[in-house]
Amino acid sequence: MSDAEVAAFLEEERTVICATIGHDGFAHLMPLWYVVRGEDVWSWTFAKSQKVRNLERDPRATLQVEAGEAYPELRGVMLKCDVTVHREAERVADLGIELFTRYRPDGPDAPGALDEDVRQMVLEQAPKRVALQFRARSRATWDHRKLAAGVY
Repeated sequence: MSDAEVAAFLEEERTVICATIGHDGFAHLMPLWYVVRGEDVWSWTFAKSQKVRNLERDPRATLQVEAGEAYPELRGVMLKCDVTVHREAERVADLGIELFTRYRPDGPDAPGALDEDVRQMVLEQAPKRVALQFRARSRATWDHRKLAAGVY
């Protein structure tokens, strides 16, 4: 995929799978909501989560976003990333607001502000959470829709 295709794909999809390395050497895979800020993918999670513990030991992760059901529809992006864990409550709250705006049921472009109850929930959760900034070192993409017809 081109840079523009990757950007459009990440904008339209909704879940990223985050792989960190556990203390036992096995991959720890978890789904996350995300936003793209410039070149980086951002997410948040609870500060005491296993993925944060893993990132404290080894600040690298692999992200994957994929779509498609049948083989000729499969497409996706895999990013090998360096990860920065941000703990400042205000930064975490700002990211939480951005995430919940993107994922609200009526869509990110719906008129009006984020529901006040949701905003309050984000502000209350922010001190218990961290913001994860994923900066890609490398990228692999695939789009089977581009394959020649009948080639599997």
